[in-house]
Amino acid sequence: MRTARPEDTRWLTDQEQRTWRAYMHAVTLLEDHLDRQLQRDAGMPHMYYGLLVQLAEAPRRRLRMTELAIGAKITRSRLSHAVARLEKNGWVRRENCAADKRGQVAVLTDEGYEVLARTAPGHVAAVRQAMFDRLTPEQQKSLGEIMSVIAEGLQPKDGGADLPWLR
Repeated sequence: MRTARPEDTRWLTDQEQRTWRAYMHAVTLLEDHLDRQLQRDAGMPHMYYGLLVQLAEAPRRRLRMTELAIGAKITRSRLSHAVARLEKNGWVRRENCAADKRGQVAVLTDEGYEVLARTAPGHVAAVRQAMFDRLTPEQQKSLGEIMSVIAEGLQPKDGGADLPWLR
């Protein structure tokens, strides 16, 4: 890994520093707000809710564990731990992959789907209250465009073999 020399560093301007810190502060507060809402309403962290949503939106409510890890942007090890907890709650089950005997598929159970259906209205209300109700329609559109540009710029072009969720 190449270490940048201080004299070669393009330091943030005062305005960029304020923007960066405001972004980091808001993201941290938003994630905490949503995590607390989901823990209170469903006894699960925000990450687990995201896994259930991915499975609910997948064909036949099932995804290969690798695909689930990629979608959640977490390591396979962390996913395995999360799925074990979701299995213990009866919300997800694992099955062997028919096409690849080494692979596994995570399946959203009917009970998991019901928990998601019960939890979704409160979660949407929390997201709306914390974010969208505070922004004008123009700000919402700008935020969406900005985040899309950032995400697109960070998507690996070479397959991203060094990304933790692809290892």
